[in-house]
Amino acid sequence: MKSTAAEKQLFRAAQNAPYLAREEERDLALRWKNAQDNEARNKIAHAHMRLVIAMASKFRGFGLPLGDLVQEGYIGLLEAAARFEPEREVRFSTYAGWWIRASMQDYILRNWSIVRGGTSSTQKALFFNLRRLRAKLAQGDNRLTDLAIHQEIAAALGVSLADVQAMDARLSANDASLQAPVADGDSKTEKLEMLPSEEPLPDEQVTSMIDGQRWSGWLKDAMLELNERESRIINARRLSEDGATLEELGVEFGISKERVRQIETRAMEKLRAALIHKAPTERELVS
Repeated sequence: MKSTAAEKQLFRAAQNAPYLAREEERDLALRWKNAQDNEARNKIAHAHMRLVIAMASKFRGFGLPLGDLVQEGYIGLLEAAARFEPEREVRFSTYAGWWIRASMQDYILRNWSIVRGGTSSTQKALFFNLRRLRAKLAQGDNRLTDLAIHQEIAAALGVSLADVQAMDARLSANDASLQAPVADGDSKTEKLEMLPSEEPLPDEQVTSMIDGQRWSGWLKDAMLELNERESRIINARRLSEDGATLEELGVEFGISKERVRQIETRAMEKLRAALIHKAPTERELVS
């Protein structure tokens, strides 16, 4: 992959940036921490751009543009500069390395595939180490089967065998578009059209609709057996999306919650009896 003119200029600037002595680095960090001196923070970041580029080069095997990796790494570098605590007596490069790597890894996980990968610490470790460990194991003993290699990797990373096998399959395959043609040539049929539908079959949909209409009619007739108060309670409690509470209906009718419950129970018994009387026999249902 060829570098653009802008990338080459960035790389040259990073290589020409002066190294910071320990005391100078500490003074700049204190200026940023105590006085929010942006110039001091930027100077620390600029001096460590070669570290960002070196780390980005290690991730080029994932097929993403080097310039994008460098930009993401620079974001991590600025975050490290903002959080750095000079009183801990740790060199900035040691502290910043974690932030730079984490920023690049998050970018790779977001953009390597259109399918979102796992973001847990174990899944990240598996994603970024599986190929290396697989190559190392195969090189040490080329007689190892895939299963044996997967088992070794699972033990080394502390993940399940199923996770290793799933990740290996994902890394070995390319993303496939559902809008791609089913076969090569002039076929206009897309893979999306070949996916099985989870919807009921047309005859099942029609049967369900007819049965629903029948039962709605029976319920409507059965509701005529209720008095006004019973009908109101059943509608509010059983046939409404909101589902009124016993307390709300008690306030509405000026009675206790227990009395509302009794009326509801009696109304449900009436409805059940009416539906049993009105419902057709099994032979009528299938006619």
